[in-house]
Amino acid sequence: MRKKLILCAFALTLLFPLLHAQGVVTTRSHRLADFTDKVTQVVISGNALVTNALRQEVVAGWTASAFEFCTLEQYQKIKDQDQYYFLVIADAAGISYLNLHKGTFEVISLPLVAAEGGSGRELTYLGGLIKTVQEFTLEAMESEKVAYGMEAWVNKNYSKWGKSKEVLIASDDLPEGFTAEESYNGLRIVDTAEADQAYIDAAGATLVSYTVAPFTTEKGSCCYKMLFDAETHNLCYISKHKISAKKGEGFLPGDLKRLSKKK
Repeated sequence: MRKKLILCAFALTLLFPLLHAQGVVTTRSHRLADFTDKVTQVVISGNALVTNALRQEVVAGWTASAFEFCTLEQYQKIKDQDQYYFLVIADAAGISYLNLHKGTFEVISLPLVAAEGGSGRELTYLGGLIKTVQEFTLEAMESEKVAYGMEAWVNKNYSKWGKSKEVLIASDDLPEGFTAEESYNGLRIVDTAEADQAYIDAAGATLVSYTVAPFTTEKGSCCYKMLFDAETHNLCYISKHKISAKKGEGFLPGDLKRLSKKK
């Protein structure tokens, strides 16, 4: 019996390199190794304001790879091909996500706005999300830990920078009827326009909030909570919770407590 086990193990050691060479055994980083060498197809379709902003932000800030714009019709014909990467706004569970995928392999998906449309704030933070897509993918090419842990990769930024920066929580990013029962160290609740303007002005030593939830909530609907560095537009924090009668849309008191404790 022992001899059979040894022979089996030996056979596997010989077989693994062969499978790897044939592309059967892959890792996420391995699948992303050609990101900078391949063309990223940017899909232009849907809401005119959002897609126009997507086009402008990509032209201004996409530097990780060559890119081309394509229509939805063109995308539908080639979306499963792994000779391209695709940057597309795709809807799921009432939310529009900024999604990067290679063929059928999803690289990263970030919440942008409610699928039914938003207040216009999504146009402000779209550039930061595009920057995050690129930076994550470039680091994921080199690190399996990053490739398999997008949220951890984002949230380490808050652990690194959060202590030294003021956090502006936009009033629109709090649940309806929210009242502050205590002060939160290093966090300040402000008018939404003030928070957005800090991001637009690239204010130093400041993080600003942005949340995304479905326009119409159903059982299982989620709310995403994010913080961006106003100066660099880096995404520094992301988390989500399921919306319920007790947990509304936006940063919950528990979220604010956790963020302030890291100060």
